Amino acid sequence: MKSLKTLVSLTALTVCMGAASMANAVSISPINTDFTAGGTISVKSPSSLQLPITCNATFTGHVDGSGVASITNVVVSGSSALCGYPNITGLPWTLTASAVAAPNNGNVTNVGYTITKTGIIPSTCGPNTITVSYDNSSHILSAANQSLTGSCTVVSLSVTPSPTLTIVP
Repeated sequence: MKSLKTLVSLTALTVCMGAASMANAVSISPINTDFTAGGTISVKSPSSLQLPITCNATFTGHVDGSGVASITNVVVSGSSALCGYPNITGLPWTLTASAVAAPNNGNVTNVGYTITKTGIIPSTCGPNTITVSYDNSSHILSAANQSLTGSCTVVSLSVTPSPTLTIVP
């Protein structure tokens, strides 16, 4: 009988903890929505001789029915010649929210790129998971000083999604 009471108590505790963790779950809204996020990204790599290069970046993707975003395309451009050389790898990148309030309230997985242009030091950056911040009031997705394997760094990222996305409990 004592073991039955222990089993019932442990089961109740497990159910309560599961409900509490579900209550803290967050997601990206609106669900089932395509989005485009444009702005800038600054990176360092062996190809840039570890100097930060700032480029324009446009991310496109989709928020699924569970509130997780997939970044399915990345276009990089800009006045620096290096902005035209990255080959984006690891797509789709997955953007998940971990908390409503910024900073550091999300992650993007599989982030990576390569540069293999003749005459330039090659770079193979990532794939890695980077930590990002999304501010529900300014609607800016940002990141700072996120390391990627291959001696690469996302120095800064600042993009604004359209339509507006929100992190919700």
